[in-house]
Amino acid sequence: MLQPKRTKFRKAQKGRIKGTAKGGSSLNFGSYGLKAQKPARITSRQIEAARRAMTRQMKRVGRVWIRIFPDVPVSKKPTEVRMGKGKGAPEFWCAKVKPGRIMFEIDGVSDVIAREALRLGAAKLPVKTRVVARLGDN
Repeated sequence: MLQPKRTKFRKAQKGRIKGTAKGGSSLNFGSYGLKAQKPARITSRQIEAARRAMTRQMKRVGRVWIRIFPDVPVSKKPTEVRMGKGKGAPEFWCAKVKPGRIMFEIDGVSDVIAREALRLGAAKLPVKTRVVARLGDN
């Protein structure tokens, strides 16, 4: 699963995901992409599950690009622990995704297979998405 090799700080504040994506909102690598419609935190496990679903549908033909990286540590206190006594230990890594962000791109397969692969990948993610295609490929 994806996670950074090293970070400046071990724990991060929660924050809020405001506004729309400033960059990464257009297709750069593939002909088809999966675009986020709502803000969300996507874990490294969810990214990996979506990638596996897509590559399995494509029968390992073509190419998949992952355009998001889980670089935010999410901490969690153990179960049945009382309030206080500091912040919990980092539990997993997530990527903060803003609306309009292209999360995955696909190329090298037919239109039908690409759309079905992206639909199956979207089912693994906790965010409303849309399949986008490069102009001229429709």
